Amino acid sequence: MAGALTLVGLTACSGDDSSADDDADDNDSSGDRDTPTPSNGEPVVDADVPDEALIFGWISEVFDQGIRRPGYPADEWTETYTEDLFREFGLEDVRLEPVNCLKWEPGDVTLEVVGAGETRQLDAFPVPYSTPVDGLEVEIAKFDENAPDATRGKAALTDVAFIGIPADLMVGSGTLPEDRSRRAYDPDGTLVGHTHLTPSQTGMVLEPTAEHGAAAFIGSLKDHPGDPYTFYAPYDAHQVPIPAVFVRGSDGDWIHEQLAAGPVTIKLSVAGEQSEIVTNNVIGELPGADDDIVIVGSHHDGPWASAVEDGSGIAMVLAQAKYWAARPQEERPHRMIFVLQAAHMAGWVGQKAFVAEHADELERTVLQVHLEHAGKDVVEENGELVDTGLPVPRWFFTSRNPELEESVYTALEAEDLKRTIILSPDAIGGRPPTDGVAFYDAGVPIMNFLGAPWYLFHEADTLDKVDKENLVGITRTVIRIIGDTAGTSAADMRAGTVAVDPKNPEHGPPATPPPGDGGVYEPVES
Repeated sequence: MAGALTLVGLTACSGDDSSADDDADDNDSSGDRDTPTPSNGEPVVDADVPDEALIFGWISEVFDQGIRRPGYPADEWTETYTEDLFREFGLEDVRLEPVNCLKWEPGDVTLEVVGAGETRQLDAFPVPYSTPVDGLEVEIAKFDENAPDATRGKAALTDVAFIGIPADLMVGSGTLPEDRSRRAYDPDGTLVGHTHLTPSQTGMVLEPTAEHGAAAFIGSLKDHPGDPYTFYAPYDAHQVPIPAVFVRGSDGDWIHEQLAAGPVTIKLSVAGEQSEIVTNNVIGELPGADDDIVIVGSHHDGPWASAVEDGSGIAMVLAQAKYWAARPQEERPHRMIFVLQAAHMAGWVGQKAFVAEHADELERTVLQVHLEHAGKDVVEENGELVDTGLPVPRWFFTSRNPELEESVYTALEAEDLKRTIILSPDAIGGRPPTDGVAFYDAGVPIMNFLGAPWYLFHEADTLDKVDKENLVGITRTVIRIIGDTAGTSAADMRAGTVAVDPKNPEHGPPATPPPGDGGVYEPVES
């Protein structure tokens, strides 16, 4: 790990007059917390924090509109809905900023499999941006990475399985401080001995199968809870050069059995359309105690109706916007920009557009806060999806500024936000796998909250999966973290940040799909 730089602390400021040092001591009644304090002397004003019913109500409203992929009516509705709420809260300069995007719409799919004396019609869902085909009849074979040419001219069958990791594994990933005692807040010990089933996958070998001449890709969703066939990945908006579909894991097992008995053929038809569209980043601002900036964001699209991915992110940003709009300008630590980014599910182009078009503001950004996926831990038992009563492990990707890291831990502890790990931005594949990664790549200090439940890309992401009971706790935690940046300039935050080593052997496994890659952003012509 690189040597530590000179550290600059996060300083307190007055709740009444952030520029008047003489008044600061009189107005700071926060006890031993070194935070900016409102006039009531507390770091969070309870009366202005949106309650659980309101935050969950926003999620429900968005979810009820239906599938929210970029360019779909539900996503366009969400842009207008959140823009209107920003205005209702009292945000300033509320606007839509256009983003070019490649829209994909799946059509009908039929898959007939002819095995040893048995023919079945299987449910199938197309891989996003895959190539349409009508009546392709070929033999199917299991794809073997050690013998990839064996599927040349055939349909390549592969098991697409989730990656399960020890829930506490991430505590030791990435560039770390010597003292790791405050990297996880888990007073009940629920991380130790628990397996976290993540949405990252093995077997997503689209490029190798195509490169070695396969005629089609058949991805069996092996051991996915609930045995689904609908799965929205990858979402990089790259054209898949061959027809590609997902099938249930149980159906994939049947195909494997048929292959063991003899040759198997398929007849596959896949329809789909792609079109260039313009979608929008939704933006609103608030003036603060100074002209440095805190950016709070998430994305407004999702693969399905998607309550957690990212109906919950939308609502968490709305909660921050409503809270800070209710506070006087002098109590906001900096100028604040709230952004709900477009087209995460089409190559992450919304975040790329924002970073490209606001490059002059990034140098003045103290902290970029991103909020994604407040979800429950759900497992399969006897064929049913069961809530374990726990939240999915929470990951707070936090720039390696010791004062910022301490601020995050103190906030987690104060709000008793259990089952949470503070991660270095390089803990997974060298960069945070969030919709805020473009800010990190641009050198902006970050605190990106991400939950990673297995169901993010499945239709199973419904309202009952939302970590409803902790929506207020997450909101209060983030309020504390943002408040703690008062008096710290963007330059100070950068000066106090320890560089991470991109060759660190303690990097976790590469994220799937690689964050921030794919989906070319081109500015919209005016």
